[in-house]
Amino acid sequence: MIDSKTVQKIPLILASNGKTGRRVVERFCASGLRFREGSRHSDIPFDWYDPGTWQKALDGVSSVYVVFYPDLAVPGAKEIIADFTRAAESSGVDHLVLLTGRGEDEAQACEKIVMSSALDWTIVRASWFAQNFSENFFLDDILRGQVIVPFDDFTEPFVDADDIADVVFAALTDEKHRGQVYEVTGPDLLSFRESIREIGEITNRKIGFQQVPMDDYVQFLSEAEVPEEFVGLLKYLFTEVLDGRNAYLTDGVKQALGREPRSFHSYAAVTAETGIWN
Repeated sequence: MIDSKTVQKIPLILASNGKTGRRVVERFCASGLRFREGSRHSDIPFDWYDPGTWQKALDGVSSVYVVFYPDLAVPGAKEIIADFTRAAESSGVDHLVLLTGRGEDEAQACEKIVMSSALDWTIVRASWFAQNFSENFFLDDILRGQVIVPFDDFTEPFVDADDIADVVFAALTDEKHRGQVYEVTGPDLLSFRESIREIGEITNRKIGFQQVPMDDYVQFLSEAEVPEEFVGLLKYLFTEVLDGRNAYLTDGVKQALGREPRSFHSYAAVTAETGIWN
């Protein structure tokens, strides 16, 4: 475990109110270890698009959980990650834990920036989050009872965000994870149609599933008043990443934690108990 000298400097959790960031925060709170939250609304604000906020957030920090919002695939992300890595080096940070996505060339370019720096690093390369069915993306469609997608129904090893948070927490609190690339997936390959069917069965609801051309999907998003930048990001993800290229399993969770990852069925059962899909 980290020695007492390192613990005197605290880890910074970026996107601390996001899917994985808030879960990492919960683990630090439960452990009693000190940490700093990093978001535009935290006590010490952090904004990726305002470098003037970086230095104060980095002061007294030993390691950083790096989550770029909205995604490492957006234009300019590579340059921002490079600038932030240099800022972290000059601030005395010694370890970055970078969250990236599988199958994204832009994300892998950001990995190379971090790995070629003078800092220690851990890469957590994740498949599509199971929580995208309950915390954004498909939640409104599920509540409406009709999920619309603009792609062929390939399979994906959906990973539970709680597994990602466990891996990140381990990487931030145990030096043995430094220099490791953990490619994390769930234990099963499921199509999106099968995943929606699973949610429907658990919630005892009939949820339709419809595939449409990309142009129709973009029009649907625009009519739903989805911000233009997110329409562009979704179009990228659904044409360049969610195309079946990631339809295989990896053992990154087991490598990092010594246990199997949570299944989609387990995620769906636990999530259904919250009532979010009702």
